[in-house]
Amino acid sequence: QVQVVESGGGLVQPGGSLRLSCVASGSIHSIVGLGWYRQAPGKQRELVANITLDSSLNYADSVKGRFTISRDNAKNTAFLEMNSLKPEDTAVYYCNIDVWYGSSPYRYLEVWGQGTLVTVSS
Repeated sequence: QVQVVESGGGLVQPGGSLRLSCVASGSIHSIVGLGWYRQAPGKQRELVANITLDSSLNYADSVKGRFTISRDNAKNTAFLEMNSLKPEDTAVYYCNIDVWYGSSPYRYLEVWGQGTLVTVSS
C-alpha cells in the first residue's frame, strides 16, 4: 500500500517560519495530486494549499502570500513553506495525496498522513 508521513511541525513565535515535509512511500506509480490541510481545535479541516494534476497551485485566501507549496516528484515528497506565521495558523497540518499504485492495472487511492502540529505562540 501507500503511506504518508508529515514532519516539520513545532512551536514558533508569531512572524516566524516553518517548513513542513510530506514523504510518500510504498508501491507508488504516480502521484496525481497533493495538498496540505489543517484542522484547528474545534474547527473543521480546511484546505491550505494544493497542487492539481495539471500542476496548478491553489491557496486558501488566509495563507496567500505567506505559504508556498512545492513538490519533488523524484522523491515523492511535498513541502509547505510557511512564513509570517500568525497565531491563527495554529493547527494540525495534514498531507493528502491522490496516487496510482501497485502494478498494472494500477489502482487509485487517496491517502492521508497522521498530521504534524504547528503552534504559533509567543
